[in-house]
Amino acid sequence: MTTTAPVPTPVAGVPVMRYGGLVVVMLLSFLLVTAEFLPNGVLTEMAAALGVTPGQAGQTVTVTALAGLLFAPTVGLLLPRLDRRSLLVAAAASAAISSLVVAIAPSLPAILIARFLLGAAISAFWSMSITVAARLSSPDRIGRAMMFGSAGLSLATVAGVPIGVALSEALDWRLAFLLIAVATALVGVAVRIVLPPVPPAAASSLRILGDTLRRPGVLGAMAGHVLVVLGHFLAYTYVRLSLERIPDVTAGTIVLLLALFGVGGFVGNIAVGMVVDRAFARLAVIGPLAIALAIAAVALLPGAFAAVAAAVLVWGFFFSSWLIIVNTWVGHLMPDRLEAGGSLVVTGFQLAITIAAGAGGILVDAAGVFAADAIGIALLIIGAVLFGLSLRSRRPARV
Repeated sequence: MTTTAPVPTPVAGVPVMRYGGLVVVMLLSFLLVTAEFLPNGVLTEMAAALGVTPGQAGQTVTVTALAGLLFAPTVGLLLPRLDRRSLLVAAAASAAISSLVVAIAPSLPAILIARFLLGAAISAFWSMSITVAARLSSPDRIGRAMMFGSAGLSLATVAGVPIGVALSEALDWRLAFLLIAVATALVGVAVRIVLPPVPPAAASSLRILGDTLRRPGVLGAMAGHVLVVLGHFLAYTYVRLSLERIPDVTAGTIVLLLALFGVGGFVGNIAVGMVVDRAFARLAVIGPLAIALAIAAVALLPGAFAAVAAAVLVWGFFFSSWLIIVNTWVGHLMPDRLEAGGSLVVTGFQLAITIAAGAGGILVDAAGVFAADAIGIALLIIGAVLFGLSLRSRRPARV
């Protein structure tokens, strides 16, 4: 496929942070992630309403990730000349339609189709997030700009998903998706009004994606990235089942712990975002190991509520900042390949979710949630080691 430029070039940033645009990006991220992971919190109600097992209902997450896996590496190839602001508007519209269909669809197959559309929107958003961040910030603060998009992810867990769960308990889980649809449409309008034009960072092609992956250290880091995300989602996709092992647990307790995960993530985004531009290499190793310890505590100490609460807080702190860490690695070490690197990051992320939700559903139905947690812990440790080793062989690209 032909491209808009023969050689990828860095995006021209601005001398100051454009906070208005970054806040709108954060809001869109918040709504996309809330829609993506709300099934995790309403899994029991959704399964009962649709007449399926929790593992089958969990496939609503799988199909979303599958769409992301297909679209993340191709969105830049299919739309190489489209202004990235317009692409974000289209993503918001697609996500709004998806949530509306989920709110009214009577069967699981119809919901799965709608969730596939959501996955395409999410992959477009995250694939272009580095390019947008670079357009709204200076080159030496790209990690801090990425913090806003990732903060939306954390806010979704601290507020969006728990509020959706609370609505489903008080009223109906479909109402939560309807409200998300309306809010996403409104934010899509704000994206068009507030963001400046965001031209493509660089033309992309399959050759450029492959060449980027062959750069020293990139393949190992991407493998580590996939394993970290896979390990996390093997546990997190079915986190409600893990939390239901707590003695005398109530729906209110589940909501509280999910909110605590989000609080940890929100604090982690701020803390990590402030230092990530100079500390991403260390955080890429420390973060996955801390998540593994947290999952182990949740799995092994269900009777110790304080320990579970602390573990959930730590888990949220480190995982919600993971995309900041990986995207900052891309921004600093391959500034000439922002869209290619971003596409690879999102592709790896969605590949991991697809495997985790799909295989995890089968594993949970067959062997229980503890088995999924144990495998997730092992994968997180291996991923941390691979990412750490890859950083030793990687040096910043010459621009």
